[in-house]
Amino acid sequence: MKRTEWIEATLREAFAPERLEVVDDSARHAGHAGARAGGGHFEVLIVSERFRGLSRLERHRAVYDALGEAMKAEIHALALRALAPGEADAST
Repeated sequence: MKRTEWIEATLREAFAPERLEVVDDSARHAGHAGARAGGGHFEVLIVSERFRGLSRLERHRAVYDALGEAMKAEIHALALRALAPGEADAST
């Protein structure tokens, strides 16, 4: 399973999102120290009811916890937008 597929499956299971976009941006970072070590660069947009009432920091921690050990080796960088349904940034 590709990393993007694994990330998507893991986040779907953990958050039951109404919207989820996972983009592997690793190719744009070729030669970067983290890329040389095998870690990928990803962008994630996730919209889930489970984020309602949580601060931005709490949302990010929840996603990092769901991704677990992969955050230490498989994922070098993660650009993350974690939103509750109806929040303004969901359209971008």
